[in-house]
Amino acid sequence: MKSVISAVAAVLLLTSGAAFAAEQSSSPAASATHATAHAKTTKKAHTASVQSEKSKKCSAEADAQKLHGKERKAFRKSCMEKSA
Repeated sequence: MKSVISAVAAVLLLTSGAAFAAEQSSSPAASATHATAHAKTTKKAHTASVQSEKSKKCSAEADAQKLHGKERKAFRKSCMEKSA
């Protein structure tokens, strides 16, 4: 019974938040703020994706050279800096 009550409470909280967000986004200022926040999030995601690709490339090169430990770390650091 407690889990049913908890589930209903969670659904109410989630749906009330969505309704509040929809109400807030109807103003032009809120839309501009939302667009700016979305652009920043998208840029961060793209930057993280690029960093991940660089990291994978550098790791693959280090693997090909059979580097381990301090040598691998130094190689990856220089590789990441060159790729920037």
